[in-house]
Amino acid sequence: MAGVSSASGPGPADPGPPAKPPRSALTVRDMVGAVVVLVVLVLAFAGVTRSCSFAPGGPSVDPAAGPTVDAPAQLRVLAGAMPFALRVPAVPADWRATTVDTARVGTGGRAVRAGYLTAAGHYLRLVQTDADEPALLATEAEGAPVASGPVVVNGVTWVTYADETREPIRIATVDGVRLLITGSGTDDEFRTLAVAAASGQVLP
Repeated sequence: MAGVSSASGPGPADPGPPAKPPRSALTVRDMVGAVVVLVVLVLAFAGVTRSCSFAPGGPSVDPAAGPTVDAPAQLRVLAGAMPFALRVPAVPADWRATTVDTARVGTGGRAVRAGYLTAAGHYLRLVQTDADEPALLATEAEGAPVASGPVVVNGVTWVTYADETREPIRIATVDGVRLLITGSGTDDEFRTLAVAAASGQVLP
């Protein structure tokens, strides 16, 4: 009895991947489309890099970029809802307030935070709160902050902490209210904000 073969006969040849059309087959529309995509990518890249600049002392952004808020006006609105007295820092005229918001600190503390962009494009955040120092650090610091000694600015003692962000955290107590400053600002910019915060107008 003759064996039966299970092999099938030759099938159609594998067409393989589609061949790239010759350059002569490309139309003007194809080339225009490619140029448009390239222009969009270049503009997007330029928009991202334009707002940033290299700064050996820390990151900086274009002082004209981003939102602007009226910090004194917003602090006055929030003052009546806070269980502690808020201060209005008299920051330099070429600094720009970018944010003002509130936050819970610890189990019952309240905080008001204001962000500022300095003339050099560095960011600093001022926090005013009735919470104690450990709770404030737990909210604002990354990881386990380590104290590195006090800094006295205009008669006010600020305790400096370092955390995983490499941006120093400085905390002082003025008239029973905790003040915290952190961000990418220089030491001189920190001192400017520290003086402005500690001597700022106290809101009723």
